[in-house]
Amino acid sequence: MSGEELRGAPAEARAGDYVFLGFVTLLNVLNFVDRQLLASFANFIVPDLKLTNAEFGLLTGFAFIVFYAAMGLFMGVLADRLHRPRLIAAGLALWSVLTAASGAARGFVSLAIPRMLIGVGESALSPSAISMLADRFPAGRLGFASGVYYMGVPIGVGVSLLVAGYLGPAIGWRNCFYVLGAVGIALALAMVFVPETERRRARSERLRSRSGGIETSVTLRGSVAVLGRALATSPALSLTIAGGVALHFILGAAAFEQLWFVQERGFERGEIARLTGYIGIVAGILGNLVGGAGSDWFQKRTGAGRPVFLVIVMLATTPFTLAYRLVPPDSFWFVLGIFLGYFQLGTFYGPTFSTVQELVPPQIRATVIAFYILMLNLVGLGVGITLGGYTIDWLIAGGVEAPYTWTLFGFGILSAVSIPLFYFAGRRYALDRARLFAAESPS
Repeated sequence: MSGEELRGAPAEARAGDYVFLGFVTLLNVLNFVDRQLLASFANFIVPDLKLTNAEFGLLTGFAFIVFYAAMGLFMGVLADRLHRPRLIAAGLALWSVLTAASGAARGFVSLAIPRMLIGVGESALSPSAISMLADRFPAGRLGFASGVYYMGVPIGVGVSLLVAGYLGPAIGWRNCFYVLGAVGIALALAMVFVPETERRRARSERLRSRSGGIETSVTLRGSVAVLGRALATSPALSLTIAGGVALHFILGAAAFEQLWFVQERGFERGEIARLTGYIGIVAGILGNLVGGAGSDWFQKRTGAGRPVFLVIVMLATTPFTLAYRLVPPDSFWFVLGIFLGYFQLGTFYGPTFSTVQELVPPQIRATVIAFYILMLNLVGLGVGITLGGYTIDWLIAGGVEAPYTWTLFGFGILSAVSIPLFYFAGRRYALDRARLFAAESPS
């Protein structure tokens, strides 16, 4: 019996596992459609509600992220213990009702309240879904499964832009929020009937009992303690998380991209929403496929961790994603920069989410995913969005030309810190993985 089988890993994925992967990916698409709506409708909502850049940054940043991040770790611990499909259904129903409520907002406060509580509902999805995928797919396919699931990010962002570009002018931004809330309620009802996935921990307990090993369960406090030990003893895990946080600085600041396109690049708001929507979907899907399947192949072929594959991608794309902020909007390089930005984002998810799962014990997989999401959002996106909004207002007050351009360019440089962090994480991966496996193997 192989070491991976002793740890409860399935030998191979079945047809039903791929169907399940498709369904939770659809839920993640809706998750990011709803989450991205404010940024996509920025050119509709900001003038309608008379918001400043700082207020808009708070709405798309900390108003959402604080609750999302804080509840995310709690949801991760729950997902390690409760019926995960029902937990997802409850969260989906909650965030869908609040998305519809957001459409009735008349100002900053009445929009901030539902946006804060939406984070509570959305925090239930990824820790539960990713941990179920880890229970269904073998270790060698985790990068692929994570990459497909996180296609929901570029597709969701792209669809939200297409909604803004096509439906926004036709039916108004408020009605778009109402419609998407109703779609979420319907999917929540369907999720109630999805059966739970057998956990690796349960399979591992049976297999270890046959081989003389003992698998111990952990309490709520124990989950946090195990996570703390993993972070302290695995540099690869800590560096992967730190790299993801750094990369999210520019993703946070990108909440102002639609305003940048219109105010400093001269696009019509519906036109640029449609263009970036189509580019985002195509480039993001391609990036997720390359990042997921490509990093699986790279790790198997070289023995280096998946984050090293991500370093190669980022070294090839980052010069273009920085340069396009400064080139004319009618040039080929401008469109290429948009494409590569979404492609780079897509490649990020498969390598990093599969890596953090493989560097912790099976019984805290959902907890570590929740912690990773907490750090990405609270620190990465939170700083990027909120500081980005204040930076833009500060530059405007100082009379600086092209404040959106220079803010986005500066945050792009800041996010390049992720490249060395991912490199050292990938180089350390094999050693930390071997130590974890040795600690879990029966004596």
